[in-house]
Amino acid sequence: MFKAIDVWKRVDDKTLIRYRCFHILSTNRYCVQSADYYKLPIDEKTIKDHDKQFLELLFEDAPDTRAQTYQTLEEAIVRHDEDFKNFFERYYKKVWK
Repeated sequence: MFKAIDVWKRVDDKTLIRYRCFHILSTNRYCVQSADYYKLPIDEKTIKDHDKQFLELLFEDAPDTRAQTYQTLEEAIVRHDEDFKNFFERYYKKVWK
């Protein structure tokens, strides 16, 4: 069983990140399944797409097989950011300029 946890981070006054995290109850460990980026103005389609992707990923694989697990939620988020830093810099910064 898994407990879903959303953690929000303000990037700047127009950008938010929602980390879609899980607490794996059987092992008492944490992982980040994905991180959703939101930009002003808020787009309803983006919100729906992120929610749909969250469920699709959960149906496809158990969170602890999709992502590495960590002892703390904070460590899981830091490691996720490190793993996807280059992706963010290449994709989102180019798209949102």
